[in-house]
Amino acid sequence: MCSRKGFLHLIVQPEEFELLSGKDALTTYRFNTGVAQHTFCSTCGIHPFYVPRSDPDKIDVNVRCLDGVDLAAIEVKQFDGKNWEHAMAGRVPWR
Repeated sequence: MCSRKGFLHLIVQPEEFELLSGKDALTTYRFNTGVAQHTFCSTCGIHPFYVPRSDPDKIDVNVRCLDGVDLAAIEVKQFDGKNWEHAMAGRVPWR
């Protein structure tokens, strides 16, 4: 799902996250286990952040939704989200 959406993950502690605007337009969706809380804009459908199943005590920010970020300057670490359970048992790049 993330590869099709183009989600670039940045997992942060809740105290490191501040939503500056748009809170009233946000809605949350849960599927499968119900642990992950996928937040998206009910107006345009963009997924700016969510609470991940892998780290439910953190917030996963979509870097593409941050203003002023040079995406070409970001070192991307690959993760096999299509085989999530198997990949989580191995080396997880954000831990």
